[in-house]
Amino acid sequence: MMAWFSDVNTIYIFLAGAFGIFMAWGIGANDVANAMATSVGSRALTIRQALMIAAVFEFAGAYLAGGEVTNTIRSGIVSVEAFDEHPEYLVWGMLASLLSAGIWLTVASFQGWPVSTTHSIVGAIVGFAAVGVGTDAVSWGAVGTIATSWVFSPFIAGVLAFLVFTSIHKLVLDTKEPLQNARRYGPYYLFAVGLILSLVTVKKGLAHVGLNIHPGMEIPIAIGVGLFVALAGAALIRRLQFDEQADKAFHFTNVEKIFGILMIFTASAMAFAHGSNDVANAVGPMSAIISLVQENGQLAAKSAVPSWVLLVGAVGIVLGLATLGYQVIATVGKKITELTPSRGFAAEFATASTVVLASYTGLPISTTHTLVGAILGVGFARGIAAIDMRIVGNIFMSWVVTLPAGAILSILFFFMLKGMFS
Repeated sequence: MMAWFSDVNTIYIFLAGAFGIFMAWGIGANDVANAMATSVGSRALTIRQALMIAAVFEFAGAYLAGGEVTNTIRSGIVSVEAFDEHPEYLVWGMLASLLSAGIWLTVASFQGWPVSTTHSIVGAIVGFAAVGVGTDAVSWGAVGTIATSWVFSPFIAGVLAFLVFTSIHKLVLDTKEPLQNARRYGPYYLFAVGLILSLVTVKKGLAHVGLNIHPGMEIPIAIGVGLFVALAGAALIRRLQFDEQADKAFHFTNVEKIFGILMIFTASAMAFAHGSNDVANAVGPMSAIISLVQENGQLAAKSAVPSWVLLVGAVGIVLGLATLGYQVIATVGKKITELTPSRGFAAEFATASTVVLASYTGLPISTTHTLVGAILGVGFARGIAAIDMRIVGNIFMSWVVTLPAGAILSILFFFMLKGMFS
């Protein structure tokens, strides 16, 4: 077995890199696009600005806070012991999973469907393991936990977005002086954004990059980051130029300018949260293949993800957003419900909070489901008539198809690779 592995090591690592960057490209085209869609759809950011923010914060999220989810994708979904006799099956299966999920994401992105990359890769891994190896090879308990999170995450994000947008109405939009109140409360919302993201990152994400924060210091550091974000936002708000005539055409034109500033921060938070959770969908299988190859068929329980693997994931994601992301941005940002910066802020804040908390627990939830749930929450806060239910129906149908599509393609590619290499 060791001789067999050493003969094909280079081929497997090359294929892992090629399929991994293809999968990461698909994540960029589909998942990062829908993560940025609220910012672009509400016209708070241009496509170019969204791309720049995604490039920086997706990488930071993947590197600083993505380790927990990467371990789940890498070895939590399948029972590694089931591959003791044939570790090469796990290599073929992970390669097949990357390729099948990448192909499905490409098809969905061309159609403008915001499908789940997490659904795609988890369905693919379960498919090859259950059919190619046996049902005992699947950690059904872990899969059940992940599947449950797919239901709860959009619900939690929807409720949170509903509450945030309702608070914006009560504190800002439905008051006698909405502009003054937007100036007053904007920094408080930004404090909450900075606090939640930094608390999760400091508490869970920094140990594997060599920064061990002393217990008890997490909350003071998070409060400090929250205050910094709030002060930075307040400084930007003070520099805004307001046009009183513009409010005659649309009563909240100047107020929405302030929420446009807030969305720069929530878009950054959204990209960070997405990177911390969904980059693992490409990096997890890649790191499993590399670990198997380097350890001659033994999958180490814990091993550091090579830095070049993270780089492949980050580069692929940015390329995907730049080349094909506009299709999904149009669906999520403009077609579900009409978004303004205040509505987009509520949806992004809720989504980023939900996703980054899931990364904290190691759950690979669907960013797509979470964001669509948050947008629906904002839509419901405005009334059911504000939602295009036909578009929502199409999105739900694409979600239903994703799991079996990933599984069927993965099974086919697994047996193809088995025939080629065995």
